[in-house]
Amino acid sequence: MNATAHIIDGKKVSAEVRAEIKTEVERLKSSGLVPGLATLLVGEDPASKIYVGSKHKACQEAGIVSFNHTLPKDADTETVFQKVQELNRDPKVHGILVQLPLPSQIDSEKILTAVDPNKDADGFHPTNLGRLISAKDMKEINALGIPIPCTPLGCMVLIEKTGVSLAGKNAVVVGRSLIVGKPVAALLLASHCTVTIAHSKTQNLPAVCREADVLVAAVGRAKMVEGSWIKEGAVVIDVGINRSAEGKIFGDVDFDSASAKAGWITPVPGGVGPMTIAMLLRNTVALAKKSHNARG
Repeated sequence: MNATAHIIDGKKVSAEVRAEIKTEVERLKSSGLVPGLATLLVGEDPASKIYVGSKHKACQEAGIVSFNHTLPKDADTETVFQKVQELNRDPKVHGILVQLPLPSQIDSEKILTAVDPNKDADGFHPTNLGRLISAKDMKEINALGIPIPCTPLGCMVLIEKTGVSLAGKNAVVVGRSLIVGKPVAALLLASHCTVTIAHSKTQNLPAVCREADVLVAAVGRAKMVEGSWIKEGAVVIDVGINRSAEGKIFGDVDFDSASAKAGWITPVPGGVGPMTIAMLLRNTVALAKKSHNARG
């Protein structure tokens, strides 16, 4: 049996990515292009306010200009829609992020689809998700500059850091959400993996997971994936963030038993989490460059 798995340090990788972005932003500024990200928060949800605040802090550190827009919690769909349209028209804004969840009275689908696909910093616009699915491989995705949802993109960067070649590998994604499961499956497919998407209705889930050379767990159930489910030497990416009653944070994978079998594993916290904001910055810079090139 393996010794303990190699830890994929998301804090370290995200710090490297953010340093690269800072250098890139300085270069762009010297040529007259200042990348800009606008966030739109509706209401006073404490967790959402913290997330938005951390995104603005990250922008400031990278030299990206950020615009913070907040609407009252009782705002209606039309008010939010008009604010999105205003941001779409603003040439200083290259990326738009609508902080989710939106209050229940708002038509979230209408708001998310109102964002200009060329300013979709989150990569959730149906047009961009469709382009992601349609692309034949990662080379085409990168060449077209398709914005990719931040957490799935972060997962792929962490997998890349292991040095494991993905072509021909069996990948299993546990979870089928539009935020993580489906996009990360599309990215693994574009990296030439054979991909299985497993979920709550999957029969004999442990056996399915044991086939995985690469296992991505994104179900939102603490320690659901046990060490006995892990193939010897597999790459295990744990997207879960689950809080216990005492406030402790656990992933979807039972880290202690899984790390005895895996070749590589992400910890929680300190794995995928730090990558999400780093990828948001990367998307914003890429959208700014694409916009600049389009204007010629």
